[in-house]
Amino acid sequence: MGFLAAIGRATLHLLTACGSVSLFAAQAIAVSFRPPWHGRLIARQMLEIGYYSLPVVGLTALFTGMVLALQSYTGFSRFAAANAIPSVVVISITRELGPVIAGLMVAGRIGAAMAAEIGTMRVTEQIDALTTLATNPLKYLVVPRLIAGLTMLPLLVVVADVIGVFGGYIVSVHKLGFNPASYLKRTFEYLKVMDVVSGLVKAGAFGFLIALMGCYHGYRSKGGAQGVGAATTQAVVAASILILLANYFVTEIFFSRQ
Repeated sequence: MGFLAAIGRATLHLLTACGSVSLFAAQAIAVSFRPPWHGRLIARQMLEIGYYSLPVVGLTALFTGMVLALQSYTGFSRFAAANAIPSVVVISITRELGPVIAGLMVAGRIGAAMAAEIGTMRVTEQIDALTTLATNPLKYLVVPRLIAGLTMLPLLVVVADVIGVFGGYIVSVHKLGFNPASYLKRTFEYLKVMDVVSGLVKAGAFGFLIALMGCYHGYRSKGGAQGVGAATTQAVVAASILILLANYFVTEIFFSRQ
């Protein structure tokens, strides 16, 4: 019975957490449609999520494309199918690797920062002070981050796609001996609009989830510095897991019938 009780407690804990996150997201979305709109805060978060994340996302995408080209050549050359490398690189980057890698990098960088910042405000009672001053904390702290995550991550993924495909091009042309014109021709032949669109939809969902997890765990943190540290860790782990779950479901929606 102890084993069954442990399973029951874990299930109830999971359902409680899902319900709490859902209510938090619903409240944040509801207040986002009501004035005032803090344009300066939204622009600040867009700059933080988008511009300042470009170096890490771009560098990761570059080496991912390069490694993907090398690994594809190693496998396909055994079957005399090396000409398929341009299509594999561009489809893999635009559909999967670009959005997922950008999402995980931003989750580690921005999700932790959001949880730490809001968590510190919670334990130092700054959020209570906002409520005392008749300022909705969700409207002031959470909504700008959700909007910025939803809008900026697709732009980061566009950059990651271009850099990742360019990384594959560099390795294929300068190391594997591909003809540059032929490589580019095959890349554009196999690239479809739906590949890019699906990646951008994933990026929007990932950005929303990253901001939601960072804000939620920071907003509910307690217990001083130790609680803020725990909230930061939980935000990154939860965002990473939800990115992988959302990746599967969005892929199922777009490509299950093809």
